[in-house]
Amino acid sequence: MINNSAPHNPLLQVEDLVVKFPAGRGRWVHAVSGVSFDVAQGETLGLVGESGCGKSSLARAIMHLPGPTEGRVILDGANLSALGNENLRRMRSRFQMIFQDPVSSLNPMRNVGESIEAPLRTRGGVSRPECRLRACELMEAVGLDPDRHYQRRPFQLSGGQCQRVSIARALMTGPDLLICDEPVSSLDVSVQAQIINLLRDVKLSGGLAMLFISHDLAVVKNIADRVAVMYLGRLCEVAPCADLYLAPAHPYTRALLDAVPRPDPRCFLPDTGILPGEIPSAIYPPEGCRFRTRCPRAESRCAEIQPELREIAPGHMIACHYPLHE
Repeated sequence: MINNSAPHNPLLQVEDLVVKFPAGRGRWVHAVSGVSFDVAQGETLGLVGESGCGKSSLARAIMHLPGPTEGRVILDGANLSALGNENLRRMRSRFQMIFQDPVSSLNPMRNVGESIEAPLRTRGGVSRPECRLRACELMEAVGLDPDRHYQRRPFQLSGGQCQRVSIARALMTGPDLLICDEPVSSLDVSVQAQIINLLRDVKLSGGLAMLFISHDLAVVKNIADRVAVMYLGRLCEVAPCADLYLAPAHPYTRALLDAVPRPDPRCFLPDTGILPGEIPSAIYPPEGCRFRTRCPRAESRCAEIQPELREIAPGHMIACHYPLHE
C-alpha cells in the first residue's frame, strides 16, 4: 500500500482501490485504477481533477454504494470490504456522504425534516423529540429556517436548499468521516463560505475527517490540509495544500492551476498553452502514463512504464517520470 504521508494510525485507509463498470461486449470502464491513500482523524484531504476522472466513483466505492471491484477500504481498523450487510449498516453512522446531486439524493416522498432525521432514527437509541431537536439545530446551522422548511418536500426547494438539507443530514449522526462530493457547487458564494465555515467548525470540534471533492481549486485551498490530484482513474500528485499550490510538480497539476481565472483584468494567464485534446476513453486508457497523450513533457519512456507515486519532498508524492521539479 502507498502511504501518502498522512500521520500514523489513519482513520481511513484506501488500499489499491479498483472500480470497473461493464460497458457491454466484454468491455469495462476503468473508473478507478489502483488508488491508495490515507486520511487521518481531523484531517481534510482535497481531491481534484477534471470531470470524468473517477472522483465520484472513488467516493461511492469508499461508501460501498456499491463497493469497490478490488481493493480494501479500512475505517478505524475495520475492513469495510469484508463486513456483511448488517455489520456494514451498523457502521454507516460513522461515515456519511454529501452527494453531488442534492435533489436526487433526497426521498421525494419525505419532508425535509424526515430526511434529515433518517440517519439518526435508523441508528436508533434516540427519542423522536431529541431527533427533531437535533435536526432543527442542524437546519439552522446550514442556513435553513426550521419553521419554514421542516415540512416542505424536496420539489419545493431550490437546488442550493436541497444541498443544505443533504449537508445537515450527513452531519446528523456526528460521523467520524465525511465524504463530500462537490458539496458547495450549487450554492452561491456567500452560502459557500457559510458551509465551509460550518464544516471547518465541525472538523475542529469533533475531530471530523473529510475527503473533500471539488472542481473549485479555490474552495479546496481554503479547507484542505492535503490535496490529491486525480487523472483518468489514477492519482498523479499528493501534497500538503500550501506546497501543491505554491510549487506543483506534475504537469497536469500545473495545467489545472493555470486554468483558474484571475479576478484581475491586468493579470494574464501563464503562457503554458491549453492541454491538447480531451481525456482519453476510460474503456481503453493509454498504456504507461495515462496523462502522456496530453502531456507536453512526454517521452517514449512514458508510453512504456507506468509511473508510480514516489516522494520528492516530505509529504509530497508524484507519479511522473519527468516532473517540473524534484
